[in-house]
Amino acid sequence: MGDEAAISPKDRFLTVYGRKPVLEALDDAALEVDKVILADTVRGQNAAEIERAAKAAGVPVQRASAHRVKVLAGNGKQDQGVLADVVAPRMRSLHAALSDGRPPSRVLLLDGITTPANVGMILRTATAAGLEGVVVPRRGVAALDPMVVKASAGVAFRAPVLRCGSAREAAEMLTEAGYGIYALGASARSSVFDVELPQRAAFVLGGETNGVGAEVGELVTEWVSIPMPGEVESLNVSAAAAVLSFELVRRAKTSGTAR
Repeated sequence: MGDEAAISPKDRFLTVYGRKPVLEALDDAALEVDKVILADTVRGQNAAEIERAAKAAGVPVQRASAHRVKVLAGNGKQDQGVLADVVAPRMRSLHAALSDGRPPSRVLLLDGITTPANVGMILRTATAAGLEGVVVPRRGVAALDPMVVKASAGVAFRAPVLRCGSAREAAEMLTEAGYGIYALGASARSSVFDVELPQRAAFVLGGETNGVGAEVGELVTEWVSIPMPGEVESLNVSAAAAVLSFELVRRAKTSGTAR
């Protein structure tokens, strides 16, 4: 857990890449862009357009090799030689959140969700429901890139994202911090609507194909399901996250306690 104490740039910024997403970020007065990095291979009108927009927004532009930009963007095919680090004001490390004097009482933990559209929709739903944390591991989950931002309709920039290395690492940290770990599984007998929850609870949402992984499954306090009287085997993970998130809203309103 030692490396979690250090603040990584990945715990502060969402990196968007490609000419159009970068220009959109620079033109959005509601967003704070920390810097733009432009590949030294980008010249002429394209470079001038980015540099003008950055200057108008008061954002510094750094030059780097095309290889460096590809590495930073994490997507060699679509970065177009430009990326921007956008400040995500509510994003922080899971370690920082758990060390806070008032850690979040309810969090979602993403485990193996690799489709950007699902990650984006989960961030949008959880933010709308007022949840205080969505744990998005750096490994095993879709990168927080322009596709996630688009799927979230821009909400990803201000979502309460908590970063850590892996879902297993997150589950261990949450367990040590006194959280009950509840995993969604279609065959679980306990209903998400009826299960009794402790003061602090984390809900694991598993991958699109394999569900919750075995490494996290070993630490689960209780498996819960969403009752489905109709003849459907399971819900899309983002739909399940929506049901869960607003069940937590309902419980908070009923009990008058914080989410």
